[in-house]
Amino acid sequence: MTATQNPTNQQTAGARPYATVNPYTGETEKEFPFLETGQIDGVVERAHAAFLEWRRRPVEERAQIVGRAAELMLERKDEFAALVTREMGKRIQEAEGEVMLAASILDYYAKNGPRFLEPRQIEVRQGEAVVENEPVGVILAIEPWNYPLYQVVRVAGPNLVLGNAILLKHAELNPQTALAIEKCFLDAGVPEGVYTNVFLAIPDAEQVIAHPLVQGVTLTGSERAGSSVASLAGKHLKKSVLELGGSDPFIVLDTEDLGRTVKAATMGRMQNSGQACIAAKRLIVPEDIYEPFVEGLKQAFATFSPGDPSDPSTSLAPLSSEQAAKDLHAQIQDAVDKGATVVTGGGRPDLPGAFVEPTILTDVTPEMRAYSEELFGPAAVVYKVANEEEAIELANATTYGLGAAVFSSDLDRARSVADRIDAGMVFVNQPTGSSPELPFGGVKRSGYGRELSELGMFEFANRKLTRVMPAKKADKPQAG
Repeated sequence: MTATQNPTNQQTAGARPYATVNPYTGETEKEFPFLETGQIDGVVERAHAAFLEWRRRPVEERAQIVGRAAELMLERKDEFAALVTREMGKRIQEAEGEVMLAASILDYYAKNGPRFLEPRQIEVRQGEAVVENEPVGVILAIEPWNYPLYQVVRVAGPNLVLGNAILLKHAELNPQTALAIEKCFLDAGVPEGVYTNVFLAIPDAEQVIAHPLVQGVTLTGSERAGSSVASLAGKHLKKSVLELGGSDPFIVLDTEDLGRTVKAATMGRMQNSGQACIAAKRLIVPEDIYEPFVEGLKQAFATFSPGDPSDPSTSLAPLSSEQAAKDLHAQIQDAVDKGATVVTGGGRPDLPGAFVEPTILTDVTPEMRAYSEELFGPAAVVYKVANEEEAIELANATTYGLGAAVFSSDLDRARSVADRIDAGMVFVNQPTGSSPELPFGGVKRSGYGRELSELGMFEFANRKLTRVMPAKKADKPQAG
């Protein structure tokens, strides 16, 4: 059940409400008020009460319900995809692909979760020792707008199978998508209170995290948001998982097929209009193929044309909001003002909608924002390097450490370089991606913890040890 909303919340007066604002038309379609501060404790208490019942159900039953949610998500693919496109501007084909990926994650945990959670025996010299995986309780999930289905289910899937309860604070851009996800879980058989959408105002997040019945918080979002949540979680001694930004390197060591490598770089940079934390943002290319690589990339970027994201023929969607477009353009302009070369793009089309031209920057130097900041949109920075050592040094010269890609016809060489990259994930001869069975997460200021795969089952699990010793025989009674 969606928590009751109250538009008279004085705590959030003046704050931007949850709203569907179409980034292509700029029209506000629907607004939703924040959850009133005074209602928060009641929502948490209902979630905890639901958790106490949910955790007692057999894991196979919980998994079956999550599997049914996957089926419903596929049955409602058109509805979900249309919502995602309207709320954050994703091209309709990519939105449909996200629905299918999200459903595959739920299906993965439905089929594999019970096996992942089986108790593990530990060999001991005497007696028995077993580690069991138990749920911990209510988890607050703070999720972003750029993948509004995928990001949610990679938390909800494993935790619902494990037996935890979820409070979802979705991004303010995605209220109708958030409600549709909640309805999908309810219709699949998840009891009311076990999965609850809350239109929570940011200032009220601490009240939820601090609540004694909330056992953890997970956030996917910006570095600034992650720092704030980590501070609150530490203050209140709550477990946290953070998946933050990235400035992923795409390292070309050599290539026997330049066209294929350029195509991979284009795909890695332009997915979701460049609004992906694992997008290839820094393209690092050896000097002997640098010029033809940049020219090939320029030609590839020229094929993207802006248009209505709900039209299947559109190749470039708007960014998620007008503010996002302004922010990216300001980063590009800062680089240009300080001497960067614009190979193509650099501006904003003379069109309605939150568009930024597909942009390639070269000659970017450390004093430019584009050198150290994440560019969240259709803008790539290409660097020329003299050798492998310089490529590795440049790849690691960032505060981020989420993903990386290494391209080479020599797999041993590629593996050797991958071993030296400071990242949570390195992909060889393909752009950085995601799949249910692959662990997802980063190092450094890209966050900590892992989602997806078997590892994603255990971030909010009590891995409880039970140690059993044989009962001692009673002493024999003494005569007399």
